[in-house]
Amino acid sequence: MKALKSTLAALALIALPALAIGADHEIRMMNFGKDGGMVFEPPFVKAEVGDTVTFIPANSSHNVRSYALPAEVAAWNTPMDQKTTITLEKPGVYLYYCPPHLMMGMVGVIQAGAPVNLDEVRQKAEKLRPKLVMKADRLERYLGQVSP
Repeated sequence: MKALKSTLAALALIALPALAIGADHEIRMMNFGKDGGMVFEPPFVKAEVGDTVTFIPANSSHNVRSYALPAEVAAWNTPMDQKTTITLEKPGVYLYYCPPHLMMGMVGVIQAGAPVNLDEVRQKAEKLRPKLVMKADRLERYLGQVSP
């Protein structure tokens, strides 16, 4: 019985690090998706702090640049046409876009835990909105999915 308890305790210690690893959310960069042309799919992701997000170029000529992030999170600008993974280090709302297709409304939103910076993101989004020549409604729709 003592050996069984020791074995179970050892297995629990081995399994704990695996449980602590966050989920990975995949976002595809696409020329056409469920929400029309030039999209991130899914365009809104609700995640937890510690999760990762992998941006996958399903079509060429896409990359991802952060625009509004939680405090103390380093900005990113991924290489063109390369699969890239970021870690959601802090709680809040992460707003990003595809630089070559910003005018076509290629934007996305990630919520990691509590949306502690939502007011700041909304203020910054107002400055981004005039650059969205097409499908400008996406920005508000995606931000509208953020929940407490």
